[in-house]
Amino acid sequence: MLVKTFGSAIIGIDALTITIEVEVGQGINFYLVGLPDSAVKESQQRIESALSQVGYKYPGRKIVINMAPADIRKEGSAYDLPLAIGILAASEQIKSDLLNDYIIMGELSLDGSLNPIKGALPIAISALENGFKGVIIPKANVLEAAIVSKLEVLGAENITEVIKHLDGKSPIIPAVIDTRKEFYSQLNHYEFDFSEVKGQENIKRALEISAAGGHNAILIGPPGSGKTMLAKRMPSILPPLNLKEALETTKIHSVAGKMGNHKGLITVRPFRAPHHTISDAGLVGGGTFPQPGEITLAQNGVLFLDELPEFKRTVLEVMRQPMEDRNVTISRARISVEYPANFMLIAAMNPCPCGYYNHPDQECVCAPGMVQKYLNRISGPLLDRIDIHVEVVPVPVDTLSDNTPCEPSETIRQRVIKARKIQEIRFADSENIHCNAQMSTKQLRAICKIDDTGQQLLKTAISKLNLSARAYDRIIKVSRTIADLEGEEEILTEHLAEAIHYRSLDRESWGN
Repeated sequence: MLVKTFGSAIIGIDALTITIEVEVGQGINFYLVGLPDSAVKESQQRIESALSQVGYKYPGRKIVINMAPADIRKEGSAYDLPLAIGILAASEQIKSDLLNDYIIMGELSLDGSLNPIKGALPIAISALENGFKGVIIPKANVLEAAIVSKLEVLGAENITEVIKHLDGKSPIIPAVIDTRKEFYSQLNHYEFDFSEVKGQENIKRALEISAAGGHNAILIGPPGSGKTMLAKRMPSILPPLNLKEALETTKIHSVAGKMGNHKGLITVRPFRAPHHTISDAGLVGGGTFPQPGEITLAQNGVLFLDELPEFKRTVLEVMRQPMEDRNVTISRARISVEYPANFMLIAAMNPCPCGYYNHPDQECVCAPGMVQKYLNRISGPLLDRIDIHVEVVPVPVDTLSDNTPCEPSETIRQRVIKARKIQEIRFADSENIHCNAQMSTKQLRAICKIDDTGQQLLKTAISKLNLSARAYDRIIKVSRTIADLEGEEEILTEHLAEAIHYRSLDRESWGN
């Protein structure tokens, strides 16, 4: 008998419906075709054990299974459940009437229980788009998939529950989640707050500007000056995710298997902080069968690179194109996938190998030329793409012991939101441009008008700091953000002066 079940394959951050054709006939062999990987091929042993444990017989006949489209690689153990259900239906041990209504995915344990899978959300989205009535998945993934409305999301603890549902003996009750209610109930839950940071008002100001315009920033200072502490609080002053961004972020983390069990919608901006030993593929994505990298996992959030000069040069250089285009294309011989990479880069570094160059109290012990050599580990093109450079100075003991309340993140965030609303109106007619940092050169010339005094100041700065054309544009973008924070329609000279001040790491002005 020939039976069809349906599953899904993850390609990039989207899902493609896979038709699983199972035929049980005369003979004793087992054939699995359609480009399955090793994990899919090993499903035979898991299925055989699971079926025997729950009281069903594995057919002792020839079984031929085709996974179509046959030219797309099928990966992972999540096909165990649709293969097992197909075998049972083709051997006439269960009914096959409802199989056309559902996408079925799940990894089987040897005792018949179901383990969580990756990509439950894109699988549910694909099922809805392709006209399926619902999805049958492990119970641990139900909250994630139930984000998709107008779709039956059935969560099962084991294969027995799935069989009883398909036979009509004990229907599984669909999970129902109010997506908007869950989204708004968890919108502002942050672990860290700027009210815990003593002093560092100039750094807070720089990060506020960075958040308001979506600008990349780098913090440079000695050990213990608060660089990491400040960076970790960056998500708490960014505008809250909207529902579309939350769904997109959840989808990415679902594909990467970063959701965890029994978790639903991601409601706070991601903060990713990879170690400096990370590989190229780990940062931008890749592998034999491409997976999202850290820059994609930081989509709509913050990518924090601590100890920036310690990262391998090649790893840092592969970020240059994604930082400009806000997406990354991973190409392999068999497949090419595109991942989004719209993130804010916050980097931190010591000023020199010993860490105490420009320290107010401790003396730098580095040999002559070491400061510039240390900075040279970061290429000029990458440094050009970082809009705000700011020096972090250690906080005096008197300030640390002061009990005066500091400004909380929520107060700063309200100013950032106000500035972002101005930018939303400004770029209302521009697709995929939402903040000043994303402006094109054409928009920059049209929007950012500068008077003669400002132009003269810029010329002087470009000449003395030996800045590139890209750095020139970024100074203007930062000054536009400063003007938005101040509620000014025009870019004033003081806005330009402050933006120029945030180019302190440019090669002619540091370490000499």
